Amino acid sequence: MTTPPPGQYPPGQPGQPYGSPVPPQPVYGQPVFHAGPVVYPQAYQEPEPQPQGGGTPAIRAVLILAAIAGVVTVVIGVFFILGSPGEYTPPPRQALKINSGELAPTVGPGGTDQPLTQAAATAPPPVPTLPPASPMQPSTPRRLIVPKLGISAPIKSVGTDKSGAIETPPISNHNLVGWYRGGPTAGQPGPAVMLGHKDTMTRSAVFTRLHELQNGDTIEVVRMDGTVAIFTVGGVEQANKQTFPTERVYGERDNAELRLITCGGTYNRSTGHYVDNVIVYATMTGTRLAAEN
Repeated sequence: MTTPPPGQYPPGQPGQPYGSPVPPQPVYGQPVFHAGPVVYPQAYQEPEPQPQGGGTPAIRAVLILAAIAGVVTVVIGVFFILGSPGEYTPPPRQALKINSGELAPTVGPGGTDQPLTQAAATAPPPVPTLPPASPMQPSTPRRLIVPKLGISAPIKSVGTDKSGAIETPPISNHNLVGWYRGGPTAGQPGPAVMLGHKDTMTRSAVFTRLHELQNGDTIEVVRMDGTVAIFTVGGVEQANKQTFPTERVYGERDNAELRLITCGGTYNRSTGHYVDNVIVYATMTGTRLAAEN
């Protein structure tokens, strides 16, 4: 496998159709952040009480002057904001959504059941109408549940291959989802990325119907800490692997988001791969406790 030219990400992820002798090659596009282990925060410890004391007169004077300077700075800032409110007021959340026509959130340009479309290169991820829920602490994902598609699949962590592309889960298990451990866990701020095969050499696989998801559908991720992160689909995109939307998929986000990726489009028999990726964009809109086994 040749190394891609500087600034060009590897193509998107292929799959394996029915009866094909060509083994899968895990290529989902290269993340925009460095892969590495997820760093879990240490357990909270009660801070030690600080000794009470007045300090020296010089220190007290410095602290008083610093407080006065802080108050003056705040007053000046308020004065400028009141004088030009349009320059300092952030736009409403609705204004940050994609414009109509950049990415059909659930269907192609011809209407329901028409082919999905690829968004403009600069379009942000589509978001649901429900408000986002507050992100949670990191916790390893254990199971992916998609009620509409009848999916209840275990999750296996995956890394990257020598080319820097995300590995796929083993194709020997058709009902297995791979979570990219170099990114956030589901429920943390940012996009948690999960991959699944469309089909195997002998049968359909876990994400064979992924393209059927629509804006408003729900996805649940059961986490190791006993919580369930509930995501709402914002939209679905079918993107050509040669123009894989790397920033839209892997780029940093303030909210807890989820990306589900599989193969799509036409199968190229000469290369043994599908030409497109199907990408589901979802935002965490709720949480609950997992049911006890």
